[in-house]
Amino acid sequence: MKFTDGYWLMREGVHAVHPVEVLDATTGPGSLTVHAPVKRIQHRGDLLEGPVVTIACTSPVPEVIGVRITHFAGEARRPEFELQDGPAEVEISVDDEAAVLTSGELSVRIDRGDQWRVDFLADGRTLTTSGSTAMAVIDTDDGKHYVREQLDLGVDHHVYGLGERFGPLVKNGQVVDVWNADGGTASEQAYKNVPFFLTNAGYGIFVNHPGHVSFEVASEAVSRVQFSVEGQSMEYFIIYGPTPKEILRKYTALTGRPARLPVWSYGLWLSTSFTTSYDETTVTSFIDGMAERDLPLSVFHFDCFWMREFNWCDFEWDPRTFPDPPGMLRRMKERGLKISLWINPYIAQRSPLFADGQARGYLLKRPNGDVWQWDRWQPGMAVVDFTNPEAREWYASKLDALLDMGVDCFKTDFGERIPTDVVYFDGSDPERMHNYYTYLYNQTVFDLLRKRRGEAEAIVFARSATAGTQQFPVHWGGDCESTFKAMGESLRGGLSLGMSGFGYWSHDIGGFEGTPDAALFKRWITFGLLSSHSRLHGSHSYRVPWLFDEDSVDVLRLFTKLKLRLMPYITGAARQAYTEGLPIMRAMVVEFPDDPACTHLERQYMLGDDLLVAPVFSESGEVSYYVPEGTWTHYLTGEQVAGPRWVRERHGFDSVPLLVRPGAVLPVGAVDDRPDYDYADGVTLRVYELPDGAHVATEIPAPTGETAATFMTSREADVVRVEATGAATGWQVLLVHVRSVGSVEGGMATEHEQGVLVQAAEDTLVVRGVA
Repeated sequence: MKFTDGYWLMREGVHAVHPVEVLDATTGPGSLTVHAPVKRIQHRGDLLEGPVVTIACTSPVPEVIGVRITHFAGEARRPEFELQDGPAEVEISVDDEAAVLTSGELSVRIDRGDQWRVDFLADGRTLTTSGSTAMAVIDTDDGKHYVREQLDLGVDHHVYGLGERFGPLVKNGQVVDVWNADGGTASEQAYKNVPFFLTNAGYGIFVNHPGHVSFEVASEAVSRVQFSVEGQSMEYFIIYGPTPKEILRKYTALTGRPARLPVWSYGLWLSTSFTTSYDETTVTSFIDGMAERDLPLSVFHFDCFWMREFNWCDFEWDPRTFPDPPGMLRRMKERGLKISLWINPYIAQRSPLFADGQARGYLLKRPNGDVWQWDRWQPGMAVVDFTNPEAREWYASKLDALLDMGVDCFKTDFGERIPTDVVYFDGSDPERMHNYYTYLYNQTVFDLLRKRRGEAEAIVFARSATAGTQQFPVHWGGDCESTFKAMGESLRGGLSLGMSGFGYWSHDIGGFEGTPDAALFKRWITFGLLSSHSRLHGSHSYRVPWLFDEDSVDVLRLFTKLKLRLMPYITGAARQAYTEGLPIMRAMVVEFPDDPACTHLERQYMLGDDLLVAPVFSESGEVSYYVPEGTWTHYLTGEQVAGPRWVRERHGFDSVPLLVRPGAVLPVGAVDDRPDYDYADGVTLRVYELPDGAHVATEIPAPTGETAATFMTSREADVVRVEATGAATGWQVLLVHVRSVGSVEGGMATEHEQGVLVQAAEDTLVVRGVA
């Protein structure tokens, strides 16, 4: 919401007041509260009217400080985000100069001098400031009330995050409305809106409001980031880094970490696509075609028309198309496949569940008591009221029956177009519920899967999200077009989502709307298989590769098998997602915050700590990308690139810039036909440009999550030493770009096209004379 007319004036009909002084400062257990009138108190008569703004400071987790700005305190607040409530240990001091609350290295300081000022400080410096007219309580002539805050941005400070946004990765200069919408990937709207941003200045901001939050990022006030909500109070948390990774760790400690996912989910998913015609014969032909062409497949997904038309959702197989669902699913599972079904939270009028839900009071109602309905998406559809615990159990019970049949997971589509002219069972504010609805929806489904399948076996494929929904992964990028431009939009959205606390992300290989040509499809395959999760899916056309050309089959085989061999590495990156809140796919600035060249990079990313991926966005294969400092190595060819510099290359369809970071010890598995195998059995440690004095610990997770083996790799001068603990068997070390070795203790060295391969015979391997 924009309030000002230029820098000096307010817009017509907008009236703002600002705190001007500290009347008093009081302390409580873990809290500091300041009462701040909006005019100078010069005599007792000035105490007879307001407003008086209340600023309450707390700390739920270390080095995170909450600031609640309140005009009228009687406002109902339902729903609220589920947060870690702490509190953290704090230090509070109040004197004639300032009131200060400190949590770890982070402090909020409210000045008691002549000029209103709130500073946030850490590491001996000011992170940002809320100045004299930044904090405001605002009324408008149409009877609305707002609370606004503005925080200073330095000349070289940049803002990231705010959910899955498809425009420029750096949000400076943008207006962002946190309001979930089904708007595709080519507009300012987003399916996944998160009122959280991080900066390269050592801090992030989370606005603790589940409804509409308006952000003007270096736009209305070009040297400030502004955020506001409609209502009488607003709370935000400032999160100290100092690095982007530390900000994400603390933000997800506050709002929830992504769950650990089953390892089978990292394999290739194949869909029937959306409006395409299919039956069991079609499905079987796809599965047979993949097997015949040596294309490893892990999950088969049935999209909307597994149910009968106009019955979405009744959670019943269409008997005209699928006369024997249990038998069909059994036959698919005998081939090692997992099964996914499309669902949404809407009940069409023709569905038998509509009358049942209406009678039980499980559907959203209008204020007059009617069931809320419209004809968009499904004729006469209604919306399940997930604030009603019985409605949640009712909805989950329909899915439970499908799990009994052999279904493994669900694609939880939609959840964005949630009406506000409704009454909720628990009395929730419809404006606050609009974004939060997706949290309850996906939580309901995820909790059922976790209950039935166990921890680390639950997964949904979700489109909509808000803060905290990262706990119910995985999320995909929504309905993009089949163009190179949309491929770029999708990547920007995924990187932005990763900087908003989401650890996993996927997208429709080839695009959703339209049919890609063979060149686009092949380029998107490489991008899709070098993402955390990989799915072939479209709208009105199939995505099996042989319908494009035989080269597409070869490209899909190559990169599917590559991903499966990288599973020891990918599951290690996933461990960082569910234990630390770090995304598997990372914007370059997350990994290299001190390299100014990485500030705006949005056409490449890091896959985990050590792999740089630069998707090719052209049929010709021309691609340019930035290489940070050091000597990096192309994984596929072994060619080396020295940074820091920009590189321009041309790649065939069987290639993509996939570079390994210098100093990396990359674990590569011995199996390429499935994602769930013993990663430590026959693992190869690929050692790249290990510097003298380096000590690198490499943990190999088991498919069940615990550590199967640990390798400690070190180098002293021309000696490389590797010590293995745990259940490692048949392991070996590839010293990339090492030309020769003098001697080997505990193994045997052979030549390899990219260096020297050493097969270990013992738990300790020592290679001397490395050159």
